[in-house]
Amino acid sequence: MKILNSNTKNFNKALENLLNLRKNKARSNLASVTNIIKDVKKNGDKAILKYEKKFNQNNIVIPTYKQISKSIKSLDRKVKRAIDLAYNRIYKFHSLQKFKNISYIDKLNNKLEYRYLPIESVAIYVPGSTASYPSSVLHNAIPAIVAGVKRIIMINPSYKGKQNPAVLYAARKCKIKEIYSIGGPSAIAAVTYGTKKIKKVNKIVGPGNSYVAAAKKEVFGDVGIEGMTAGPSEVTIVCDKFSNPEWVASDLIAQAEHDNLAQCILISKDKKIIEKVKVEIFKQLNEIPRVSVAKKSLMNNGILIHINSDKKIIDVVNKIAPEHLELNIKNYKSFISKVKNAGSICLGKYAVMAMTDYNIGSNHVLPTNGSAKYSSGISVNEFYKRISYVNLSKKGIESLGPSVITLANYEGLVGHAQSVKKRIRRK
Repeated sequence: MKILNSNTKNFNKALENLLNLRKNKARSNLASVTNIIKDVKKNGDKAILKYEKKFNQNNIVIPTYKQISKSIKSLDRKVKRAIDLAYNRIYKFHSLQKFKNISYIDKLNNKLEYRYLPIESVAIYVPGSTASYPSSVLHNAIPAIVAGVKRIIMINPSYKGKQNPAVLYAARKCKIKEIYSIGGPSAIAAVTYGTKKIKKVNKIVGPGNSYVAAAKKEVFGDVGIEGMTAGPSEVTIVCDKFSNPEWVASDLIAQAEHDNLAQCILISKDKKIIEKVKVEIFKQLNEIPRVSVAKKSLMNNGILIHINSDKKIIDVVNKIAPEHLELNIKNYKSFISKVKNAGSICLGKYAVMAMTDYNIGSNHVLPTNGSAKYSSGISVNEFYKRISYVNLSKKGIESLGPSVITLANYEGLVGHAQSVKKRIRRK
């Protein structure tokens, strides 16, 4: 793992280089992604099946209701109950995010309204193949359900024709009727442009690997996507001498096991705790099945940073703008108002990101690659369009119109001025 010290002269540059190195790895996939999208756009279902066979050894694009039911039947009841609990908590928290329409009448009797309308169709991308995440079904679909989206479809890659039963159960819990056993850039292209078997959607949401993130960026404009980058997972943990190194190490590993490109960063003023956490990481790595993924992530993208002041720590956190931030420190309250850039923040030693990934209620689809500087995680707002309605009175246009004519003429837009002028009563 890379080790940085804020006291060195080139610290800021070294940190920036490491962050950019990971971003560039994700961007390097764009050329192959573009070719796949073009192929699907041209050859439709034939291309979809070709890529499914190539990448997932899968020849089933649309699983039948019978196949889905049989898979769900095999699922442990304990897992079903865990999904039910998570569904209820996520639904409750997101139902509090509903917006109220605005209606305003001014003194000239002009009526202005601002209404929230649900997007008509949405595809949720749920990572799959060798790893599957029923939690991602819930975190993507529930905000869309609360917003009132009529058509929600799920794209979820299978492996050798089999989708994860927990993912399918979560989809049924969310009453998703259209399920496609496809993934990667070809799946993104399919729901963007449509094929004979797959009807296109208005928006695509959901996390994926670097190829999926690149594909979503490539098709943006032809279809809507989240106003953020939902790519490989990230965590930044700030700890102090009171932190439990065993716990902190397990939190870093938890994020590292997601993806080879996941990024785990540890920051502390205490050199001893950094060393203890480092030792614990290598003790615990072999305890998880996805050890090879976690090890690659930590070795390639993991950073241990020693910083000697709280102010500098806050500056660095805001520069990183992590997807997940854990303030595993005694004085976390003094940090809260100063941290401006993060997708989600866990406060104190018991607030662990692994909990927020499942049933706490807040959303786990969050901005990555520094996009927390200008965007937020998935919410009900992601599934609304907002439309203004304007109803002007006769008095309104006659009172406000002359000022509009002045500005329109000043901007050289005489047609605008004439459009208003013709409606004003001649005196």
